[in-house]
Amino acid sequence: MALRQIRIQGDPVLEKKCREVKEMTPRLLELVQDMMETMHAESGVGLAAPQVGILRRIAVVDIGEGGPGPLVLVNPVLLSQEGEQEGAEGCLSVPKMAGKVKRPQHIVVRAQNEKMETFEIEAEDFLARAILHEMDHLDGILYTTKVEGGLYEVEDTDDEDEEEETE
Repeated sequence: MALRQIRIQGDPVLEKKCREVKEMTPRLLELVQDMMETMHAESGVGLAAPQVGILRRIAVVDIGEGGPGPLVLVNPVLLSQEGEQEGAEGCLSVPKMAGKVKRPQHIVVRAQNEKMETFEIEAEDFLARAILHEMDHLDGILYTTKVEGGLYEVEDTDDEDEEEETE
């Protein structure tokens, strides 16, 4: 496994729609492992393949304590959504910045794991926000396009509030 370089806002790869994964090859499995390692090394709660320069529909999410553990989402599809929440979001591709974003409170997503086994996950609150943030990356959408009230600078600390963790 290896740490991957994270692409920063302005890199055109972040604005492109990703291709569906039809087969989990050894190379894509290595990508998944590298993404998980990179996300944890950068203290993120999510990372999508385009953020490391790969245009495939793969994302990893791990919100830490209280979450379902590390999730691998291959070809995720939003099945349903309800309610609304507003919270601070950040992004490893937009360093040291955050902004308030409205997202659904509760979602149901169908995806495949790294073994290409299909599963559904229900999520709410911060987990729903993190999953949707990563799914947006797969369609070339950065959270900055959804921010209400502008971006603001955040300090680099390990004591960040959960709602301001970098996704």
